[in-house]
Amino acid sequence: MQPTKIMPSITRGDWKHGFGIKVFYPGSLSNEGDSGIGAIGRIDRAQIQPGHIIGMHPHKDDEIFTYKRAGRMLHLDTVGNREEVTPRRLMMMNAGHSFQHEEHVLGDEPTQALQIFLRPREGDLEPKVQLHEMDAERSDDAWRLLVAPQGAAFEVRSQAWVRDAHLHAGHTLALPDVIAPGFVSLLFVFSGKVRVGDLAIDAGELYHLGDSEVGIAAVTDADIVLFTTDTTAPVFKGGMFSGNVAQA
Repeated sequence: MQPTKIMPSITRGDWKHGFGIKVFYPGSLSNEGDSGIGAIGRIDRAQIQPGHIIGMHPHKDDEIFTYKRAGRMLHLDTVGNREEVTPRRLMMMNAGHSFQHEEHVLGDEPTQALQIFLRPREGDLEPKVQLHEMDAERSDDAWRLLVAPQGAAFEVRSQAWVRDAHLHAGHTLALPDVIAPGFVSLLFVFSGKVRVGDLAIDAGELYHLGDSEVGIAAVTDADIVLFTTDTTAPVFKGGMFSGNVAQA
């Protein structure tokens, strides 16, 4: 399979006023009846203007990683947290069986972020929130492991991995080694432009990398995010946002 573009399934709001979002369902590429791929259920690309409040709302059986590239946000939840999230101080919400939160955009800069909905290995797990101050806002010309079942800044309760990198123009970064035949990777270009072989990928685009083994070459300075999952591992497909909407 060659690298294939995943188009957003839903576009909501207005990026210039208040809240704008593009929703990607990775499974929309196939006809297999699942809106996700393995543990990757849904990826939201959001821009939220200062002063905007996303009111208290529930999550259930979602593992939610908030990946910010700009802006500040105040997070409040029913577990008792009141925390600021920034491009350097990131957050994972393991919603489990019962969880609610709200978000306030702080300061005078729009929030630019990915809300990444991963699927847990099973439903009704214990809810928890993880916050971590990264050593730096970005990782120059090298993969940084952010989310993993173990050994990363944030723990996800399934077989999924999230990495990021900031590539300088002219630099090429090799893909991480493929561990098993059931592993697949998706690439999102947050900013800038890159090439995978002869394919040019622009800012805001999400691609299933297929069986490509070539590196990612930066045409301009670029921020990239790589999602990997083991499609043979068990996942719970009934999550409120990460679950399979194709059969809902």
